[in-house]
Amino acid sequence: MNCYIYRSNRQKGMYLYLDEKDNFSKVPESLLALLGDVEFTFEFDLTKGRKLVRVEANEVIRIMTENGYFLQMPPPKGELLNQKAN
Repeated sequence: MNCYIYRSNRQKGMYLYLDEKDNFSKVPESLLALLGDVEFTFEFDLTKGRKLVRVEANEVIRIMTENGYFLQMPPPKGELLNQKAN
C-alpha cells in the first residue's frame, strides 16, 4: 500500500498520511483547519517492510484502510526532552 506523507506547517511534528496523493476528501475539515497548510514530503510503500519510528506499519495500514488517512502526532514533550538529553 502506497502512502503519501504531508507535513503540517502549523503543527510541528504532525504528519498526515494519505492513501491517495493530494486526495484530502476523506480528511475532516476540522482536522485540515488544525493542520493549516500541509506540504507533500514523500511517499513510500507500507507493505515493503519499511520501519516506522513512532507506530507499526500494520497499524497505519489498518487505520488508513478504515479512514482513508492516518494522523501522526508529535511525540509527547517528555519524550522530546529525553531525545535532546541523549
